[in-house]
Amino acid sequence: MRAKRSNHPNEDYFVHESSYVDAGAEVGEGTKIWHFSHIMRGAKIGSRCSIGQNVNIGGRAVIGNGVKIQNNVSVYDDVIIEDDVFCGPSCVFTNVINPRAFVERKNEYKRTVVKRGTSIGANATIVCGVTLGEYCLVGAGSVVTKDVPDYALVYGVPAEIKGCVDKEGNIKEKQ
Repeated sequence: MRAKRSNHPNEDYFVHESSYVDAGAEVGEGTKIWHFSHIMRGAKIGSRCSIGQNVNIGGRAVIGNGVKIQNNVSVYDDVIIEDDVFCGPSCVFTNVINPRAFVERKNEYKRTVVKRGTSIGANATIVCGVTLGEYCLVGAGSVVTKDVPDYALVYGVPAEIKGCVDKEGNIKEKQ
């Protein structure tokens, strides 16, 4: 393992030797990028983040401070993740509603916003164009197809509001 420096003076971060950070990507101080990850040119990653193994971050993705992205996650273009968000292992973000391999739709990407403090469970899918409210909790394996309010607990396929959570993640399910 080796530490690399960003292109900006006095901003230190760690990148495992098997990972790539393209020139033109911005990575904040204290961030750690682990095995087999790729941070594309133009991506913006805040400070004190943990980027797990086999993570891809697109060139128009924005990651806030203190974000934890677990293994096997792709954060595509036009996904904005605010501060202190947790993205569980293998969670999925999409950026096109109706993809076809033979149709170019890069001009149709939909913006997805993950607000401060949100937690997304393992293997959850976040369909593009939605906003996940502050401190909400998305259950593992869920498919989110519409906006989620602040502090909501959602799970299922499609994800539905099943209760609420407090800032620390304590759950109060609906009766």
